[in-house]
Amino acid sequence: MEMEEKDKDKGMFKAYQFAQEMIRDRLRDVDENAAKELDAARENEVIVARGSYDYIERVFSQMDMPHKVVDPMAFDAFGPSAEQIVFLNCPGAVSEDGVRNLVRFVEQGGFLFTTDWALKHVIEVGFPGTLRYNGKPTADEVVRVEIDAGEDPFLKSLISEKDDPLWWIEGSSYPIEILDENRVDVLVRSKEVREKYGESPVFTSFDYGKGKVYHMISHFYLQRTETRTLRQTQSSASYMEEKLCMNEERRMKYDGMGLRETSLGEVESAYSSSALMNMVMYEKASSLNQTIDDEL
Repeated sequence: MEMEEKDKDKGMFKAYQFAQEMIRDRLRDVDENAAKELDAARENEVIVARGSYDYIERVFSQMDMPHKVVDPMAFDAFGPSAEQIVFLNCPGAVSEDGVRNLVRFVEQGGFLFTTDWALKHVIEVGFPGTLRYNGKPTADEVVRVEIDAGEDPFLKSLISEKDDPLWWIEGSSYPIEILDENRVDVLVRSKEVREKYGESPVFTSFDYGKGKVYHMISHFYLQRTETRTLRQTQSSASYMEEKLCMNEERRMKYDGMGLRETSLGEVESAYSSSALMNMVMYEKASSLNQTIDDEL
């Protein structure tokens, strides 16, 4: 069993490599300007606070994205600058002083991304009246999710109606109850989560001061997925043909990356979660550009 879990994790690790390269190629195919802006977003200052259960830094490593990893207690002594993005891994073990500094950071224009138990430790404490834990912990399972690209041009460039991702939810994850529907946007929902635990939100966001907060149930780094449909049994090469304008050069590139080491289901799940991560980076870069324009 231990070897099986390691093999699954290895597959997802490789899937994130493919996902990020696919996102770059997809944007080059459909929106060259967005592709250039996403490349520029690599200049964002990213801070990742260590956690015990989530490993967002692994995704950044696969994205080849510069980032600094810190202990969450570091926020006790300082607040990040408004130009930065802070990713807070579960459990979000931040002190009262740290939460106050993070709230001030968002008020001044920073972006904060939290996962799972940080809902109770950071969001409920620092941003009351927005989200809260509904008191019904989850089991360890994989669920189908529905991504609402809505009118967001960036997500619409990446996510299509054909996408059918499955996301892993670790045991004892905290379902998200929306307290202010007029203020909170839900970008990803799950009918399966709602049926089992009473709430459908999986990935949420809300504006706060000059900044923005993102929160998702469970963990951003998806350590495993499942195969439920005939389509998901196909090779990851099939998914690339579906998403990209493939040519011989691209086929050789992906084959050289180890195409046969991943399944369609693994890459589809990694692609969908990476699309949301890239959206956060893109939105921050756009926000900084708007601030510069306003100051001119």
